[in-house]
Amino acid sequence: MAYWLFKSEPSTWSWDQQVARGDTGEEWDGVRNYQARNFMRQMAVGDLGFFYHSQKEKAVVGIVQVIAQAHPDSTTDDDRWDCVDIKAIAPMVQPVTLEMVKSDPNLAQMALVKSSRLSVQPVTDSEWARVLELGQTPDPG
Repeated sequence: MAYWLFKSEPSTWSWDQQVARGDTGEEWDGVRNYQARNFMRQMAVGDLGFFYHSQKEKAVVGIVQVIAQAHPDSTTDDDRWDCVDIKAIAPMVQPVTLEMVKSDPNLAQMALVKSSRLSVQPVTDSEWARVLELGQTPDPG
């Protein structure tokens, strides 16, 4: 299993909206960055990810699961763009802010710190465990 981080502006797509989709989940569509698209192409059904609110909140607020492998993004006719489908698994007990991540030496190399603008990012096993620890959240995997 691999781990990921999905960034969304809550005014565009929020954690509450993701939760409301239930087991049906939602396409992680609209990504127009080649590196982020390539990460989605690497994802497998069952992979887990952090749901991150960008803009003002800047925090990991939940955990999602990939429920469909990369497929054409339904929001465009351009065949260069793919997306995955994800569903909400659990909220973070305590949101983990970007400030918390940046101040933790164990997370200094995390893509969230190094490639902060990238909307879909890989998360290492140790980063996954540390963010869960900071968020006082049990590992759903």
